[in-house]
Amino acid sequence: MSNNGTNKPRKLVVVGGVAGGASCAARARRLDEQAEIVVFEKGHDPSFANCGMPYYLGGEIKDRSALNVQTEGSLKARLNLTVHCLTEVTKVNREAKTVSVKEYTTGKEYDEPYDDLVLSVGAAPFKPPIPGIERDGNISLRNLNDMDKIHDWINSTGGKRAVVAGAGFIGVEMAEQLKHRGMEVWLVEAMPQIMAPLDEEMAKLLHAELEAKGVHVFVDDGINSFVPPTDGAKGSDVNLKSGVTLHADVVILGLGVRPDTKLAAEAGLKLGARGGIIVDSEMRTETDPHVWAVGDAIEVLNPTFGDQWMVAMAGPANRQGRMAADNIMGQGRKYRGTYGTSVMRCFDLTCACTGVNERTVKARGVPYKAIHVYPKNHAGYYPGSKAIWLKLVFNPETGAIYGAQSVGADLVEKRIDVIATAMYGKLTVDDLAQLELCYAPPFGTAKDPVNYAGMVAQDIMEGLVDTCTWDQVPELLKRPDVAMVDVRTPKEVTGSGKVHASAVNIEIDALRGRVAEIPQGKTLLVHCGTGLRSYYACRILNQLGFKTINLCGGYEMWKVLGLTKLAAEMSAIDKQQG
Repeated sequence: MSNNGTNKPRKLVVVGGVAGGASCAARARRLDEQAEIVVFEKGHDPSFANCGMPYYLGGEIKDRSALNVQTEGSLKARLNLTVHCLTEVTKVNREAKTVSVKEYTTGKEYDEPYDDLVLSVGAAPFKPPIPGIERDGNISLRNLNDMDKIHDWINSTGGKRAVVAGAGFIGVEMAEQLKHRGMEVWLVEAMPQIMAPLDEEMAKLLHAELEAKGVHVFVDDGINSFVPPTDGAKGSDVNLKSGVTLHADVVILGLGVRPDTKLAAEAGLKLGARGGIIVDSEMRTETDPHVWAVGDAIEVLNPTFGDQWMVAMAGPANRQGRMAADNIMGQGRKYRGTYGTSVMRCFDLTCACTGVNERTVKARGVPYKAIHVYPKNHAGYYPGSKAIWLKLVFNPETGAIYGAQSVGADLVEKRIDVIATAMYGKLTVDDLAQLELCYAPPFGTAKDPVNYAGMVAQDIMEGLVDTCTWDQVPELLKRPDVAMVDVRTPKEVTGSGKVHASAVNIEIDALRGRVAEIPQGKTLLVHCGTGLRSYYACRILNQLGFKTINLCGGYEMWKVLGLTKLAAEMSAIDKQQG
C-alpha cells in the first residue's frame, strides 16, 4: 500500500519499541507486507517484558533471556522489520518528513525519511532534586539495563539492606521481591498512604501485609537527602524528613514517572496540561496528521469523566500501538479511553482496581456512594475459601460505575476484570446485580461478589438502606441524635471489643424480641462484622419505624483503620460523651 502519492511502498518509522512501538510495527507488517517499517530504539532491547523485571530481581524468574520478548534478529526474521537498537532519534523534521538519528555505537548521524511517524517514547523515571539522589547505588528501574545494574550492584556489594523510595506499583513489587531475596527492606512513601490508586482503607490492607511479612513501611515521610554511608552500608544513608536515618546497601528509586516528551515538544507537537502528547481517538497527534503517538507519553481519554489523564501501563500501550497501525493502514478504529485497570501481588494478597477511587470522585464534587462488601472468593463450604474486600464507587442517581477496588488472597482480579468490562460497556450497578457469571463451588459463589456489590448498590438507590463508610463514623457519633447498635453476637463483641463504648449490643437473631432496648427517637448507626447482618437489621428496624444507617464493611473494615488514626478521634468522642 502507499499513501505518498507514488507507487513506492509506504514507509513507517517508529520511535521506541517495547509495548507500544513494537506492537505498532508488528501490526503494521501484518496489514501491509510491502511497507518499509523501521524501528529506532535507544536502549539495548527492542521488545522486553518490563513488568517482569522485579520478579527476576527477586529470583522468581530464573532465566533473564525469558524477558527478551523479541530481538533485532527475530523481528527481522519473523516480521521483516528493520530495527536499530542503541540508536536515538534526536529531532523530528516535520516539514521534511524526516527524523534525525544518532547511532550510539558508531557516532554516525543521518536523516531517515518517513511517510508516517509513530512516537512511542514512553515515560522516564522521576528524580526530584533531592541532595545526593545521583549517588552510586541509587537506581531506577525502567529497562533491562537498569535491572542488570541493580542485580550486579547487589551481588557485587553483598548488600543485605535495601531502601525502596516510593510505594506505587513498582515500589511495592520491588519491596516484596527484595524481601524474597532475603534482604531487609524499608519502603518509604512521602504521601500519607502506599498505593495511590487505592483508597486509604484498601491501601491499609496492603500496608499491614507488608509489615506482617517483615517490610518496614514509612508513610507521610519523604526523603531529605542521600549521603555517604555509615554503619558499614554499601550504598547511602537515607535521611528522612522525620529525622530517621536508614542505612542502605542499595536504593531503588520508584518515585513515579514523567512523560518523555522532549522530542515531541521540540518538534512543536501539542502537549497537554500534564505534559503528555495530545492525540485524537485514532492516536494521531493533534498537530500533524502524519505523526502518531502511543503509550506512556500520551494523554488519553478518562471515560469516567470525559476529560484527559495519563496512565502509564503496558496493556493500554499495546492496544494503542495496534490501533495506531490499524489507522495508519486505513482501518478507521477509535480508541475509547483507558480505565487504568490494574493488578498487583503483595506477598499473600492480591490487589486490583479499575476506574477512579473515592478520593478522586469526592474531589470532583459529583454525587457518589461508596460501598464495601466482604464476600468469600468461592463457596464457603468448599475447602480453602477466603474472604475478599471489594469496594464499589458509583453514582446513586444514575447507577453509573465510577470505579472499583479489591484486596484479597485469591480471585480478586477476576471480579475487577468483570467490573472493568461492565464499565467499558457503560453498564450500571443494576446490571452488575444481574450479570450471569461462572459458578461452581471451587470457583465462585451462586451470588458472585460482583452481583453482591451490585445488589447492595441497588438497595441504596431504591431507598431500602442508607449507608456510611468508616471515615464518616466519628462525625456521625458527635451528633446527639445518633446512637450505635452492634448486632454481632456477645461472643464477638467480647473477643474484639466495641467500635464505640456507647453501642447497644443486640445480636441480629434476637433483635425483633428486644426492640424496647433500642434507643428511641434517634438515628441508629448499625454495624456487624462486615455489613451483611447489619443490613438485615436495618431492614427490620426501618419497617418498625426507626431511621437507620448501615456501616459498610462493619467492624472488620473499622478494624483496618480504626486502630490507628480513627482510634484517637473515637477516644476523644468517648471522653466528650462521658
